[in-house]
Amino acid sequence: MQSFDAVVIGAGAAGLFCAGIAGQRGLKVLLIDHAQRLAEKIRISGGGRCNFTNRDAGPANFLSANPHFCRSALARYTPQDFIALVRRHRIAFHEKHKGQLFCDGSSEEIIDLLLRECDAGGVTRWQPCAVQALRRGAEAFELDTDRGPVRAASVVVATGGLSIPKIGASDFGYRVARQFGHRIVDTRPALVPLTFDAASWAPFVPLAGLSLEARIETGSGKARGEFVEDLLFTHRGLSGPAVLQISSYWQPGTPIRLDLAPTLDLEAALLAAKRVSRRKLGNELAEILPRRLAETWLAPRADWSDRPLPDLRDRDLHELAAGLQRWELVPDGTEGYRKAEVTAGGVDTRDLSSQTMESRQVRGLYFIGEVVDVTGWLGGYNFQWAWASAAACARGLPDPRGGVA
Repeated sequence: MQSFDAVVIGAGAAGLFCAGIAGQRGLKVLLIDHAQRLAEKIRISGGGRCNFTNRDAGPANFLSANPHFCRSALARYTPQDFIALVRRHRIAFHEKHKGQLFCDGSSEEIIDLLLRECDAGGVTRWQPCAVQALRRGAEAFELDTDRGPVRAASVVVATGGLSIPKIGASDFGYRVARQFGHRIVDTRPALVPLTFDAASWAPFVPLAGLSLEARIETGSGKARGEFVEDLLFTHRGLSGPAVLQISSYWQPGTPIRLDLAPTLDLEAALLAAKRVSRRKLGNELAEILPRRLAETWLAPRADWSDRPLPDLRDRDLHELAAGLQRWELVPDGTEGYRKAEVTAGGVDTRDLSSQTMESRQVRGLYFIGEVVDVTGWLGGYNFQWAWASAAACARGLPDPRGGVA
């Protein structure tokens, strides 16, 4: 049986980063992953350029049953810390939108960075290699793996969530948590497109592929979410950044509310145009909204579309504007884990230390990254949680030769 100071299970963003930091502290670290390809979720992120953090990431950008849990880790490892690491590795990057940072090249550069950090720490990597069983012995953990038995003082679970099963997502982390008495906050797909009943969505199917900026909101009180982002119509419903963002807040059976002209008082604009123009309503609306959307919206009121603006009553224009700027509709579901960028819910943070990510139930057991009930917004926030939770854990792992960092 081989012995290590720490075994990190899961070689994604959090696992790789944790292993590298721990190894550079002088710990003997084994990193295990069952997948054939390394860090596939990093590889496909950001359209292949990896949105590796967000300059403005802070606790307000994360959802959790315990919203204060993430504060400590995020404060102790900030976006600026990871940006400095990216610069040390001479990776060129740019800000695309609202603090979102992407590699100029490809996601492979971030993977290479993490591997170099692991190499600098002398980390042993076994991949592909599955963990068949995990036990807490009298003095250490014992693991049965495809490459033989392993003993370690500490075990870090960094196996991610259920999102995108085709690249290796599994429920391993949740099973380990339950095995050792941890509670699990119900998991669900997040940052995912929303779908609608086929019959009710039929009038909007011709809009598939159309994108425009919109304000989107759902919920109320502390559970309310609101974003102004691009909205994308699909054959089955709605997608795009606006919808991915709101999907983390949306609860089944509840409505979402859309403003399709968020920078404009549409009613005032139409009433002003009515006073000075004899243009047809359809043509006027197509100057404000994408023509396909204007035509689709007016289709049930074909008599309105071809009428000059002065021929329409003010209350008709009020009704039209209200529908477009306060459009309320109820999704019937989501595209599920196969299209979800992350998994909401996970290991209950009440059972973890916010300082080190160590289990309060079992000494020496840690949970980091997406497997924990901390879910970030779209735009680099989930990677920042991976880096921050990994750093907190790696610095808190006990070193049998010299205490804690």
